[in-house]
Amino acid sequence: MTEGNKSFLGEMWYLLKTRKAWWLTPIIILLLLIGALIIFSQSSAISPFIYSLF
Repeated sequence: MTEGNKSFLGEMWYLLKTRKAWWLTPIIILLLLIGALIIFSQSSAISPFIYSLF
């Protein structure tokens, strides 16, 4: 990939690989899971089940 065509995920992979910042991986996964939970809880049929978890 060229410098101008890197996507966000490509840049994150490059950071993790070159800087050996593997400790960021669990944080990124957790943020993605929380974001997905927020998106799915906004308007879906599973909203009552998600709300009952908390």
